[in-house]
Amino acid sequence: MTAFPRHEGALDQLRKRSRYRSLMPRAGHDFASNDYLGLAGSDLLRKAAQDALSRGVPVGAGGSRLLRGNADEHALLESEAAALFGTERALFMGGGFQANTAIFSTLPGHEDIVLYDELIHASAHDGMHLGRAIRANFKHNNVAEAERVILSLRDAGHTGRIWIAIETVYSMDGDLAPIADFVALADKHDAVLVADEAHATGLHGSGGLGLMHDYAHKPNILTLHTCGKGLGVSGALICGHAALIETLINKARAFIYATAPSPLNAALVRAALRSLAETPDLQHRAQETVAHAHKEAARLCGLTGFQSQIIPVIIGDDARTMEIAAALQAKGFDIRGIRPPTVPRGTSRLRVSITTNVTKETITQMFTDLAKLLERADV
Repeated sequence: MTAFPRHEGALDQLRKRSRYRSLMPRAGHDFASNDYLGLAGSDLLRKAAQDALSRGVPVGAGGSRLLRGNADEHALLESEAAALFGTERALFMGGGFQANTAIFSTLPGHEDIVLYDELIHASAHDGMHLGRAIRANFKHNNVAEAERVILSLRDAGHTGRIWIAIETVYSMDGDLAPIADFVALADKHDAVLVADEAHATGLHGSGGLGLMHDYAHKPNILTLHTCGKGLGVSGALICGHAALIETLINKARAFIYATAPSPLNAALVRAALRSLAETPDLQHRAQETVAHAHKEAARLCGLTGFQSQIIPVIIGDDARTMEIAAALQAKGFDIRGIRPPTVPRGTSRLRVSITTNVTKETITQMFTDLAKLLERADV
């Protein structure tokens, strides 16, 4: 008899529904990571690490930022990031999940309203559940519906401030938010726009500084730039008005009670940010690779309409999705199947991530093989 029958039973049900998850080693050509610029294993960051260690930057923080964990590298990174992204202040945290949790559990008050896109990151949902604000959603990228919800809430007597939560590039669909329209909506209703740039930083916007860069200076804009995707390191930068950053430092449990990110890691993020300005070819090469992938997806598989480096290939059925993913992995392409609850029911998909870790020839071969698999009924 198993010691944990409830847990074993739940795991068995996941296996039967083709929703069981397991850790897989890295293998094959990279079509799964978020290392869009190919920085994670680059000589650029390797040298930055060596340089930082040689000048005595510590590997560990030793405590929370409010104790002895606050290092010079943290402060330097935050100062440089605020200047780069055009905001009053920036706050460095251990990761995007932690940062989103901090934002939504801390900043909106109990009378405020968090109005969020239905496809927003899971971390934002967790932050909202920890917070005290009223929550309401709107259909994906639908600005008109978002305004209808605002007006409905006002008619119902809710007077608190509105916080609109969006992503600029959506992690599972790869489409872009209508940024200017959401900024205008926030201005019209005296709302704060919280824009998660996780999948935009490094690749999208002028100089790879994200799609919100033209608006980030506005006091009612808060942006989140994660450092473990396009920047190739780890951590996250929350950028915005000084009062919001100070509130997080003073009240966000996810900040106060967490050991500070490694000072060495902060030094590497600084190097990655500098590389955006000093090596524009990083962004250009990535954009060219993405354009090639879009062209080959259309030519070989009839797949069109993509807007970013994230190419969702909707299969629908969970089991078939995982079978096609396994077949591609067997051919040497590291492509993962994404199933509910990460995506809505009936929309299981291959999440094809385009990075500069693969050549254009490899991209063409992958879509050639994918086309054959999509045609087969027995896969």
